[in-house]
Amino acid sequence: MEVESIELDSQKPPRKSGFNKYVLLCSLLASTNSVLLGYDIGVMSGAALYIKDAMKINSVKVEILVGSLNVCSLIGSLLSGKTSDLIGRRYTIVLAAMTFLVGAIVMGLAPNYGLLLAGRLLAGIAVGYALMIAPVYTSEIAPPSKRGFLASLPEFFIVMGILLGYISNYIFSGLSPNINWRLMLGIAAVPSVIIAAGVIIMPESPRWLVSKDRIEEAKAVLIKTSQSSHESELRLAEIVKAHEESKNNNTKGVWMEILRPTPAVRRMLVAAIGINFFMQASGNDAVIYYTPQVFKGAGIHSKKTLFGVNVIMGLSKTVFVLISAIFLDRFGRRPLLFIGTTGMAVSLAVLGGASKVIESSNHKPMWAIVVSIIAVCADVSFFSIGLGPITWVYSSEIFPSRIRAQASALAISVNRLVSGAVAMSFLSISEAISFGGMFLVLSGIMVVADVYFYFFLPETKGRTLEEMVKVFEKNDPGQET
Repeated sequence: MEVESIELDSQKPPRKSGFNKYVLLCSLLASTNSVLLGYDIGVMSGAALYIKDAMKINSVKVEILVGSLNVCSLIGSLLSGKTSDLIGRRYTIVLAAMTFLVGAIVMGLAPNYGLLLAGRLLAGIAVGYALMIAPVYTSEIAPPSKRGFLASLPEFFIVMGILLGYISNYIFSGLSPNINWRLMLGIAAVPSVIIAAGVIIMPESPRWLVSKDRIEEAKAVLIKTSQSSHESELRLAEIVKAHEESKNNNTKGVWMEILRPTPAVRRMLVAAIGINFFMQASGNDAVIYYTPQVFKGAGIHSKKTLFGVNVIMGLSKTVFVLISAIFLDRFGRRPLLFIGTTGMAVSLAVLGGASKVIESSNHKPMWAIVVSIIAVCADVSFFSIGLGPITWVYSSEIFPSRIRAQASALAISVNRLVSGAVAMSFLSISEAISFGGMFLVLSGIMVVADVYFYFFLPETKGRTLEEMVKVFEKNDPGQET
């Protein structure tokens, strides 16, 4: 195909086209991988209570068990960039699902703490792969006008996984303490098989195919994922042109380009690493993991009641992540991000104040417990409006095609590292400064995040992936280009 014959400067691909159902189906299949992380986060919040009793382990070992998944997902995140560049986006999704399958089986059958931790390590590596590849694949296959919605689907499936984990806690909590946590963890093997099977009908990313000079295959994919043959030709020409310019202008390797970046790429790295850092520094994962312990300290001792509160929290997250996904392409990334982080700052401050009242009172006032429950639900809901979905969208869409996979993997590695550090220290720090003090610290971090986002994250809605360099060359974060 003579892609050079298409005039890109005079005729851009349509910005507002109808919704392509094939693109939606492929994005849904890729994003279902994120169910694995969400389920693990949700189910471990309850399973940890039974594991601690069944295996007679202390709080430090519980922290290690919970946080190890996040630390090991760092390995998967770092490996995912190179892997997806070598074998493609599609087969990387299969690799993630199969690795999680093995990890889930090992956890469910583990006779001791050591093997339970080993299964968790495998699951962590799989999660690292899944977190990078789902939004990258979706961003590369989606048209610009729908990319925000489609690339936020991984967060929706993370939230759905969390909700399923809570429901699993609630359903299996009535069984024997030696059986219930095994079923909670082991049943995660089922979605892994379904995900791997579903990938068979997915096409490969057209941008990855172009990077391997498989132009005709990329053209076939773009025809299926565009509204017309004319649009597919325009998109292909733009992708090929960007790929050729990238090859001609960059003689150094991918990692050298990341380590010695141009000013535009440097700003991309600052933006992507920053948003991934604050996503986990918000403490959202730790709040979800340890909510049962928080409310147990507040005077709610029934495990069934604790898990019921978790289900309510999961439903809140699900509703608000859908709201964010629907409006992300209409209002843009920055407005929803500011709403989310500001709301989290206020919610965490209220939660910290209510927790302080509970901690200083012998009678555990009911109004403070109710306020705490509302504040937790508000915190996770605002997270689902802003940082939750937008982190994945932003990290996957801003980098040039040549370095996208490995630069995204680097940013998500920071995400995993901070998540592990927070999860493995949350209880220890809370014991030192109290839960109330911990929530107040997290509230302050969200205030800092708002300032950071204002100065370093430009608006990207409606732009093609090939236009992102121009967006970041302008160095004007407040301008919608």
